[in-house]
Amino acid sequence: MRGRFDTLFGRLFGVLLLAIILAHLLAFAWFHHYGPPPPPPPPEFSEGLDGLRPPLDPRVEQRPPRPWFGGPLVPLTFQLVSLIIAAWYGAKLLSRPIQRLSDAAERLSEDLDSPPLEESGPREARQAAHTFNKMQRRILEQVKQRSRMLGAVSHDLRTPLSRLKLRLEKIDDDKLQGQMRQDLDDMITMLDATLTYLHEQRTSEAPQWMDVQALVESLSENAQDQGANVQASGHCAPLQVQPMALRSCINNLMDNALRYAGQALITLEDHREQLVIRVIDHGPGIAAEQREAVFEPFFRLEGSRNRNSGGVGLGMTIAREAAQRMGGQLTLEETPGGGLTAVICLPRA
Repeated sequence: MRGRFDTLFGRLFGVLLLAIILAHLLAFAWFHHYGPPPPPPPPEFSEGLDGLRPPLDPRVEQRPPRPWFGGPLVPLTFQLVSLIIAAWYGAKLLSRPIQRLSDAAERLSEDLDSPPLEESGPREARQAAHTFNKMQRRILEQVKQRSRMLGAVSHDLRTPLSRLKLRLEKIDDDKLQGQMRQDLDDMITMLDATLTYLHEQRTSEAPQWMDVQALVESLSENAQDQGANVQASGHCAPLQVQPMALRSCINNLMDNALRYAGQALITLEDHREQLVIRVIDHGPGIAAEQREAVFEPFFRLEGSRNRNSGGVGLGMTIAREAAQRMGGQLTLEETPGGGLTAVICLPRA
C-alpha cells in the first residue's frame, strides 16, 4: 500500500481525495444536525376562531434552533478552502521536483564539479535525480578523458615538431629552410591556440569580487613595458567576476587590436546595472555583415585581416565564451573615424 502513495501521482491523488471526502463529511454532518431550513409559518386563523394558531403536533420532531451561522455558507466555505489548499499543495508537489532539476542544471552549467542532486521525494523525482546525477558523472568522465587525450596530443605532436625544427638546420637551401620553419611555427601556434581554447572551455572558476580597474591598468602597463601602445581610461567599482576568464577576455581583445592596428585603448564605463568595457582600435575594422562570423572557431577574414598578420582564428571565440561564462556579452562595433571596438557588458546583479 505504501508503494502506491510513493509516486507523485499517488500523493497528489490522495491529497485531493482526502480534501473532497472531508469537505463532504462536514457538509453531511452539518445539514444532518440542523436539518433543512424551517418551513414558513402557517397562515393565521380567521377571526371566527378567535385568531388562534393551531397547536404544534408533538409527534413532529423538533430540531434545535438554527444559529446565525447554521446556513450552508459555512460548509460550502470549508469545501472551497479545502479544495484551494489541496490544489495549492498539489501544485507544489508537481513543481518542486521540476524546480530542483532546474536549479541543479543551472549549477551544472556553471560548475561541472557541483554537488550531485539529492535523490529524495516521490519515485518519479528520485528517478529523475538519479538519471541527472548519472548524466553529470558521465560528463565529468568525458571531460577527464578529453583532458588526458589533450595532454597526450600535446606531448606526441610537440616532440616530432621539435625534431623537425632541429633537422631543418641541415638544409642548405635558405629559402626552403625559411619556408619550412614558418610552416612548423604555424603548426605549433595552431596547436597551442587549440589547446588553450579547449582548456578555456573545460575550466570552471568560482566568481569573486575583483578590482576590474586595477586589472585593466595592470594589463595596460604590462603591454607598455613590452613596447606596445596600450592606454587605459575610466573608473569603476569592484565587480563580482571570474578573474581568469575576464583576464583572458581582455587579453585576447587587446592582442587582436595590437595585431591589426598597432595600438589599443581600453575604457571603463560604470553603470548601476552593468559595467561596460571597450577595447578600441583604429585599424582596418570589420564589415558589419562579418562581425558575428569572427566569433566562430578558426574563422579567418581574408583581405585587411589576413593570415600574414598572425593568429589562428580563436582569440575572438575565447573572448566571447569567457564573457558569456560571467553572464555578460561581447559585441563588435565600428569605431568612429574607422576601426573596430569590442564592447564587453558585464552585469552587476
